[in-house]
Amino acid sequence: MTFRPRPKQEEVLAYRGGKMGIAAVPGSGKTVTLSCLAAKLVAEGGLEDDQEVLIVTLVNSAVDHFARQVAGFVRAGGLLPNLGYRVCTLHSLAHDIVRERPGLVGLAEDFAIVDEPEAERLIRDVVASWLRTHPFLADDYLAPDLTEPQRKAIQREHWPRLMEEVAGATIRRAKDLQLGPEQLRDLIEAYGQPLPLLQAASDIYSDYQRSLAYRGAVDFDDLVRLALDALQLDADLLARLRHRWPYVLEDEAQDSTRLQEVLLRLLVGPVGNWVRVGDPNQAIYDTFTTADPRYLREFLQEPGVQRRELPNSGRSTPSIIRLANYLMDWCRHQHPVQELRAALAPPHIEPTPPGDSQPNPPDAPERIFLSTQLRTPREERQMVARNLARFLAEEPNATVAALVCTNEYGARLVAELRRLQVPCVELLTSTTATRDAARLLAAAVAHLADPLSPPKLAGLYRAWHERIHADDDGDADRPARMIGRCPRPEDFLHGRPGTDWLDQALLGLEGAVRERLEEFRAMVASWQEAVVLPPDQLILTLAQDLFHDPADLAMAHKLAVHLRRMDQATPGRHLPDLCRELSAIAANQRKLLGLSEDDTGFDPERHRGKVVVTTVHKAKGLEWDRVYLLSVNNYDFPSAQVHDSYKSERQFVRHHLNLQAEAEAQLEQVTGYRGQVTGCEAQGVKVGEQWSPGEGDPSVTNNLSPVTCNLSPVTCNLSPATYVEGEASRAARIRYCAERLRLLYVGITRARKELVVTCNSGRNGNMRPAAPLVALHTWWEENGRGPTA
Repeated sequence: MTFRPRPKQEEVLAYRGGKMGIAAVPGSGKTVTLSCLAAKLVAEGGLEDDQEVLIVTLVNSAVDHFARQVAGFVRAGGLLPNLGYRVCTLHSLAHDIVRERPGLVGLAEDFAIVDEPEAERLIRDVVASWLRTHPFLADDYLAPDLTEPQRKAIQREHWPRLMEEVAGATIRRAKDLQLGPEQLRDLIEAYGQPLPLLQAASDIYSDYQRSLAYRGAVDFDDLVRLALDALQLDADLLARLRHRWPYVLEDEAQDSTRLQEVLLRLLVGPVGNWVRVGDPNQAIYDTFTTADPRYLREFLQEPGVQRRELPNSGRSTPSIIRLANYLMDWCRHQHPVQELRAALAPPHIEPTPPGDSQPNPPDAPERIFLSTQLRTPREERQMVARNLARFLAEEPNATVAALVCTNEYGARLVAELRRLQVPCVELLTSTTATRDAARLLAAAVAHLADPLSPPKLAGLYRAWHERIHADDDGDADRPARMIGRCPRPEDFLHGRPGTDWLDQALLGLEGAVRERLEEFRAMVASWQEAVVLPPDQLILTLAQDLFHDPADLAMAHKLAVHLRRMDQATPGRHLPDLCRELSAIAANQRKLLGLSEDDTGFDPERHRGKVVVTTVHKAKGLEWDRVYLLSVNNYDFPSAQVHDSYKSERQFVRHHLNLQAEAEAQLEQVTGYRGQVTGCEAQGVKVGEQWSPGEGDPSVTNNLSPVTCNLSPVTCNLSPATYVEGEASRAARIRYCAERLRLLYVGITRARKELVVTCNSGRNGNMRPAAPLVALHTWWEENGRGPTA
């Protein structure tokens, strides 16, 4: 494998041992550098036959990419590939550790693992059950000016979803702090003051863990927590693994969680070899996971850590690099909110040096378009779609992406592109084909779940007509309205001479309408006996009647497999549950594992001449010749300004409280956790426990408040802070705005040659251009770098 390292990459490859932290800018070649370093350690690191270089990365697709890169370097060095190194995700590493001794952490030998979608379904079921017995919690948090009908509608439609988010986040945080349900309950009781949100989340946590135990299963967060428990309980196991993996290389370290930090510190040991590479400026997951970029930042500042930088990037034109660097400088020195000035930090991106094997594309400042003109969301999508059509007509072999903030907005853009017959690829939660199939099947199941409802039968007809007879000239609305007014659906579906509603309803209508309605009722009437089938068989039965295209039938089969797995994990589900799951898939709220290319690694080069529509989050790690960044307004990219709005603050909650942030603050209140990882934790001490220096550790001083641990110079204050309602919500705004600044930075740095940034006025027409977009637009115009709109 040919690789000509740059001077800064050579500095990384000169590593021979100890702890090293690498700050890598977008497009700096960190993957190939880390892969080359792993191969060098395999060849020159003095490994014994039973030792390996351990490479830990974030997602499965990165595992495949790393494995291929390392294998290429190893093979080029004359060694056998797949020997002397191991590439894995943190969760697969934790799984292997737990598998060593499952009984040690209370698991059976055949324990199962539930994936994220199934864990979300379990929480949804537990929350629904809990709310049925605790209907009055909402009264404490709903806005006082709501009318009674509004309150009832919110408690029925929106409050359950909000409680799922609150409970899910609190459970993840509790597990990150190594707190089981019983420990959390004891802490709440010892605290002695009412914390209703945390109490609710604690109850749901207990029920959720019981659901997992009933299935003999653990979730991903449990895996890491239990792996750490196993290492802390079994000194021999820890010693064996330290010997097996004398070098630990960690990729995407800006997305480390507390548990990951403590687990890897323990695995490496006080004098082990640990290389961490990442970019805190690309930390874009911390507001909806337990990841926190400060773990990498603080590691880079620790005494004894070798600090390296990979500042050179050959990905983008010099103008795009200047734009990204100006966003960092504006944020650091001119952002109107002082707390957000640390959201982005050096190093700046530098172009590649002369003679580099991956030079920057030729500069084209005229190919950067920044628009602060407000359009409605629909106008923005139409404008971008037309522009994309023209661009691909001129550049049919280019790679191009449209980056959005939500899957729902991406789905609407895809519909507009398809209307203009612009070829596109969806890298969203689900594809249009999946959503359309799920939508029609959901309508069919909704009717079967409530066969006496005329509106649901009418909804099924409309969905069926739009899917099956979309090319006909006939109108679906009039027959659907007629069905909706049918007083007894059985008189339509099973009418007999003299009582056949269809005979009376269609007097005077054209024969084509009657033919479609007769076709429809014959099909639906045949389904009545199928309702007793298991979910997957029911779906396949419906699909045989609803679909004829092989691609649709294949999609229905995948949906059936998904529902069978769901039913096996949670037996006893009824038709309304099945309908809700299909509706969630149709609404782009569920990801079906195995149905999207990003599960195994997305390659933009395979989609030249097509528009890749994806979220900015999913675009991380990818690049395209031309990038469109949409909806850069003060809702999707707020900056803590007076007119900004926040997704996490529901309008129906009093005082704009962020209930997820408030619940987590209550959790930190009862634990006394102040948010730091220390060397004492890496020695096995859990949050909330006192720790006295052990024999042979004279460097550690225990002052209780704060506790200072010289094994790692990061400070952990275990003294509790006072919980004041609302403070956590305000702090969450700052964290969210900081993440959004980094998300904008990520979006800009996906572009290689051309960049288009637009904004819209939002759903209600009251949004403004995001503050950083206004700053970029002004700077770009004043510096005369290129045209603006």
